[in-house]
Amino acid sequence: MTFGTLLEALLLGLLEGFTEFLPVSSTGHILLAGHFLGFESTGKTFEVLIQLGAILAIVVVYFSRFWHVLITLPSSARSRNFVLGILIAFLPAAVIGALAHGFIKSVLFESPGLICVMLILGGIVLLWIDTVTLKPRFLDAMAFPPSLAFRVGLFQCLAMIPGVSRSGSTIVGGLLMGASKPAAAEFSFFLALPTMAGAFAYDLYKNRDVLSFDDGIIIVVGFVAAFFAAVLVVRSLIAFVSRHGLTPFGWWRIAVGGIGLVALALVG
Repeated sequence: MTFGTLLEALLLGLLEGFTEFLPVSSTGHILLAGHFLGFESTGKTFEVLIQLGAILAIVVVYFSRFWHVLITLPSSARSRNFVLGILIAFLPAAVIGALAHGFIKSVLFESPGLICVMLILGGIVLLWIDTVTLKPRFLDAMAFPPSLAFRVGLFQCLAMIPGVSRSGSTIVGGLLMGASKPAAAEFSFFLALPTMAGAFAYDLYKNRDVLSFDDGIIIVVGFVAAFFAAVLVVRSLIAFVSRHGLTPFGWWRIAVGGIGLVALALVG
């Protein structure tokens, strides 16, 4: 392990934290950056495990709300509905992710051209969704009915393809199903907790025999960087989306995907 490797881990951790909760595909950005930097992690595990930093950012920012849900769970129907909705939304990705884990990691994660194309297509979807006149019926992320939560969970499964974006697919899915932009973004935050924690635990288990001490060091560096960057994003994203919509992220995705395709054509 060299200083250059640690610096790359730091940069990729910051990239993870800044992009995880934006509808731009953090995995797509990290895989593309790692491809062009020549960064390699054991079994592509670094790219998954540093997401724990982003998970903890959600816990820190929303700690008071999560604590309130926990202590009122026995007595509050609202709290029980919230927990049930998150679990229901998580199930589709949990099942498909476990069944297709090998294919996702060995094929999709190794396809930078596919990532660029999905970034562009996802950007077009974000531009389109901001032009559609939608009438929000669900304004509170903690009060989503189970049926709505399940449908948002199905949209999340699209993010198994790197470049699609977990937050992008769940936010767009929520909007199409009648959620307001702030509620859709907030539900995407909450749904990230079991989804990313599950991916973290499963990937750590699958690669437990091949990880080394050096892997642990770069993962810690990436984790810390991802945590601090994600805290900044989580605290500001909902207000930004409420004011500016998803169009800025759409153009960003198209630009990154287009530049990526050009770079792949030039340097491979």
